[in-house]
Amino acid sequence: MAETGINESAWTEGPHSQLGQCLKAARQARGLTLKQVAEKTGMALSTLSKVENGLMSLTYDKLLQLTSGLKMDIAELFSPTAPARPGAAPPVTARRSISRAGQGQIVNTKFYTYTYQCTDLIGKRMVPMITEVRARTLEEFGPLLRHAGEEYFLVTRGTIAVHTEFYAPAILREGDGIYLDSTMGHAYLNAGDAPSAQGVCLCQSDSSDLFEQLHRIASRDAAS
Repeated sequence: MAETGINESAWTEGPHSQLGQCLKAARQARGLTLKQVAEKTGMALSTLSKVENGLMSLTYDKLLQLTSGLKMDIAELFSPTAPARPGAAPPVTARRSISRAGQGQIVNTKFYTYTYQCTDLIGKRMVPMITEVRARTLEEFGPLLRHAGEEYFLVTRGTIAVHTEFYAPAILREGDGIYLDSTMGHAYLNAGDAPSAQGVCLCQSDSSDLFEQLHRIASRDAAS
């Protein structure tokens, strides 16, 4: 399990009312009813109602079930619900995850291999991945990719041609990087002599389901 930087005993030792207030604030911020939260998380409506009303707490496993279903950080359930004072520092989430060499969630497509990093963290605003690029032409690659947010791509091996819908193709070699608007159509192609090239791609978005968006795109390409 990844380290959260928070003592797990705090999940049940704190006042029930704080958890209830934070759950209610998170639910209302998403425009959800308690019934909808129950449907998204698979938790009993009566349990959620008792939590919101400060009548009970939740085990750590149930907290993970709740936050996973709502696609939120577990630390958000224990953050103050009052509006931050002007100029106040944002709350510290203390999230941390380490990616070891050779580890990650792998998705193979015809022309890419994505190795997603730090997949134990949910609701990430930034999705890091190692990308192996094999496609050499736009004809074999197919439609340009588009998704929410922005991204940075750093070439770590070989040569990569970056195609975008509004710019001429750019050639990147080892150590070169590119930052671009991800809603603009784009594609990374292998422009070297080796069978593949590789890079590290960091995708960022304010959307809390960015990982799910990227995974759907990769899974669609894998199935085609």
